Amino acid sequence: MNPECAPTTSHAMAEPAAAALAGVLKSLADPLRLRMLSAIATDARGEACVCDLEALADVSQPTISHHLRVMREAGVLQSERRGTWVYYRITPALHGAVTALLGSFSPSILTRAEIAAPPLTDVDDRLTDLAQRLMLAHPTHSGDLVAHVVRESYASMLAHSENTEAALNAAAVFAAQRLADIAHGSARTRTPRVPHVLFVCVANAGRSQLAAALINERAGGAIIARSAGSAPGAAIHPHVRALLDEISPGTVVFPKPLTDDAVRAADVVITMGCGDVCPILPGVHYEDWPVGDPALASDEGTAAIRDDIAERVDHLIARLTNGEQP
Repeated sequence: MNPECAPTTSHAMAEPAAAALAGVLKSLADPLRLRMLSAIATDARGEACVCDLEALADVSQPTISHHLRVMREAGVLQSERRGTWVYYRITPALHGAVTALLGSFSPSILTRAEIAAPPLTDVDDRLTDLAQRLMLAHPTHSGDLVAHVVRESYASMLAHSENTEAALNAAAVFAAQRLADIAHGSARTRTPRVPHVLFVCVANAGRSQLAAALINERAGGAIIARSAGSAPGAAIHPHVRALLDEISPGTVVFPKPLTDDAVRAADVVITMGCGDVCPILPGVHYEDWPVGDPALASDEGTAAIRDDIAERVDHLIARLTNGEQP
């Protein structure tokens, strides 16, 4: 043995744990299973049945059921029969791990796969043009950093949209926010500093969007709010879209993935009662608001959820603008 090598066996995963994890990962090693898993993870109900998942591929119901059964037997999914249908949901203890897996790997894979061969011939030119414009707006960032953020943002948006034009437009907004977050995060030790609040839920399609919009509308620029999702959905919930149009008409909103930069830039990170786990960074205050899910509510219920969030937002604004510790 090389005398310069230090034994690392004490830090390795135990063999039984490695074997169990390998079984779980093997159960996910199929493109259709991963797509089904992501559909279940981002479904507003938190579950899906075979009939919901048929549209993902031109295969029979028994084939869909087979793939779901493989993931259930591996412990990734749980099932419940209701009448003639069986509903599947992610095993609660694994929900955070599954959403982290899907959210972390998809953007990096798409960066190589989708942007290397974009569906439109002018995508690369438009991303380069966007990067150049953002370099002018953020001169303290290196050109390489801006270009990387632009392309990664596009990959993240494309992961949840089959419309390349929509993904490009969303990437422009998302990349600008991320670059601002990076700058704000690096200025954490400087004063004065406008407080930043980050609201996080699973799909970033409802309550976290409402909370961020209410703060940005009511704080008058004294506080900046962002929102993000651990497993962003494809679109804002229709009930919430109508309320957002009332709060901030004309503002471009869409589900966005949670990034470390957004957490690093935040002074306060608030999860919305959905069990999300965020990176824990020093100097950031964390709390959870147990509010209802608009995806499961009627119009009247959604309005009540909005009012609940608004009351909490007003208290938070008062705390932060009065110089109180969050």
